[in-house]
Amino acid sequence: MLIGVPKEIKSDEYRVGLTPASIEQLAARGHRVMVETMAGVGAGIADPEYIAAGAEISANAEQIFRRAELIIKVKEPLASERKQLRRGQIIFTYLHLAPDPEQAHDLMASGVTAIAYETITDAEGKLPLLAPMSRVAGLMAPQIAAHFLQRPQGGRGILLGRIEGVAPAQVLILGGGIVGTSAAEMATGMGANVTVVARSSNTQRQLAQLFGERVSFVSAQAEAIEALCTSADVVIGAALVAGAAAPKLVSARTVRTMKPGSVIVDVSIDQGGCVETSHPTTHSRPTFVVDGVVHYCVANMPGAVPRTSTYALNNATRRFILALADKGFPQALTDDVHLQNGLNIHDGKITCRPVAEALKLPYTPAAEAFSN
Repeated sequence: MLIGVPKEIKSDEYRVGLTPASIEQLAARGHRVMVETMAGVGAGIADPEYIAAGAEISANAEQIFRRAELIIKVKEPLASERKQLRRGQIIFTYLHLAPDPEQAHDLMASGVTAIAYETITDAEGKLPLLAPMSRVAGLMAPQIAAHFLQRPQGGRGILLGRIEGVAPAQVLILGGGIVGTSAAEMATGMGANVTVVARSSNTQRQLAQLFGERVSFVSAQAEAIEALCTSADVVIGAALVAGAAAPKLVSARTVRTMKPGSVIVDVSIDQGGCVETSHPTTHSRPTFVVDGVVHYCVANMPGAVPRTSTYALNNATRRFILALADKGFPQALTDDVHLQNGLNIHDGKITCRPVAEALKLPYTPAAEAFSN
């Protein structure tokens, strides 16, 4: 199979779809890999490293989109890239379609087979390709909040770490999954007072076993969230519904009650955000202020640490990429229901139920879509 790796063109995105180690494995199995020149430079991977691994270097993305049977990316294809996709081609990347009807309609119109990292499952019902980036984003969130709490950045002038005799910062984390757990780990390590809002009592018990008395836990009730936001110095949005738009847990009215200079880090923004006043930002212009509250809503947070993120992501995606290359479509999906759960669009049909429901479009089960 001919596999293509274009350079990411989303603003301030420095990750790359394949590492040299992944390419070595593909080449050893008889597959060809084309990598756009300079695609890995942001992650510290130079063209000669790809060549040594067995890749061909392409001078432009157009050649890759025209020739490749399987396109491997990190972020969703932008409008200029979507115009180059075609029927019979596979694209494997993060898509996050639920809050992005324009992308969904373009992918449907192209006829491409679009497989999303974020809806692939494992035997425990978890999301193994979302997990490494969730871990990175969760660990980053308190660091980012600490920066924007500084007065020159528009914050309250509070140190997130603990100083003897001074009240520590109050950090509220909305969600007890990988993002929330990682954020709690980092924030408690920095010395903050941390409260986690979790939907299920089972999640609360698991987190209590992990953190003990270092973290407080509350149920996801609207009244409790509003009261906690009002007293928080930092709110980290870490709510996720697989494949669907993030639930709106913090209203605009609640934001108006928050402390001036407090900070919201909405990690859920790539699924639409869990704060009503959030909208996507970039690493170049990461924040905006609403009612005196600093909002950080960068939709590709792990792109700021591209080397770590690229290698962590490839460790997770490699086995699925090898299966797609070795078996092709649809056999790879027929053999692996977890990979099949990653199919979001095929031949103009939406094959992921949460995406279809979010976009109010017809849903076709994946097996039915590719068996016809």
